[in-house]
Amino acid sequence: MAEGDAGSDQRQNEEIEAMAAIYGEEWCVIDDCAKIFCIRISDDIDDPKWTLCLQVMLPNEYPGTAPPVYQLNAPWLKGQERADLSNSLEEIYIQNIGESILYLWVEKIRDVLIQKSQMTEPGPDVKKKTEEEDVECEDDLILACQPETPAKALDFDISENRTDRRSTFQAHLAPVVCPKQVKMVLAKLYENKKIASATHNIYAYRIYCEDKQTFLQDCEDDGETAAGGRLLHLMEILNVRNVMVVVSRWYGGILLGPDRFKHINNCARNILVERNYTNSPEESSKALGKNKKVRKDKKRSEH
Repeated sequence: MAEGDAGSDQRQNEEIEAMAAIYGEEWCVIDDCAKIFCIRISDDIDDPKWTLCLQVMLPNEYPGTAPPVYQLNAPWLKGQERADLSNSLEEIYIQNIGESILYLWVEKIRDVLIQKSQMTEPGPDVKKKTEEEDVECEDDLILACQPETPAKALDFDISENRTDRRSTFQAHLAPVVCPKQVKMVLAKLYENKKIASATHNIYAYRIYCEDKQTFLQDCEDDGETAAGGRLLHLMEILNVRNVMVVVSRWYGGILLGPDRFKHINNCARNILVERNYTNSPEESSKALGKNKKVRKDKKRSEH
């Protein structure tokens, strides 16, 4: 048994070294001890139109008797398209049981992306994730929230990592005063290869509009069902304003159940408190009652 484990370790290490040599900066180590890695795959390295992040965890039994545990991360990859690609990867494993297959998986995904780029279908519309639909007269509110002076350079704060059963959580905070800055924050964060390859990037933001005396706010689960709404609710309770929080989660192969929501919110709460975005408990309580009144007035437009 020990000899088998040693043999698997050696084969895994050789494959990891080969992948790093072949793909260079596209290859990223998430957790060396847990053997979690990711690779950013594009249809064209110089001018990418379609991009996908493949995250893999290598179990002790791989490549002998078990496949890698994998996640396909791309905002445009959904439904039947995701199922078809997953089936293709699993078919490659079945056809090559006992062999190292990461290179085959990566090149299969690249072939799919190249075929997709050669179709007339336009590239992914990333704006869909950040469109505001939480308040009435949205266009008026956006105009009311626009700063009179040019926005400052993007400024980020990053929390310490929180790890539980191989899943790692990290919060990122940035001040925002208009929806355009929300998009800029997301674009800037996704330039970081490790953040872009996270299994989930859950976010929420709240922008206070002085002229309308209401909040422009939204959230995104990024595949972690209900996590965005819970994060936004936390920010409402804390009565924070003009701030955006993104919590990245790198899945470690072990289901956490409800604990994942606790870690997401704790990361967010800690960074908001550390950066002095929260009021005293008394002020937060008063503001929460006021916020509920504002939300009640616009309830008809929420969905």
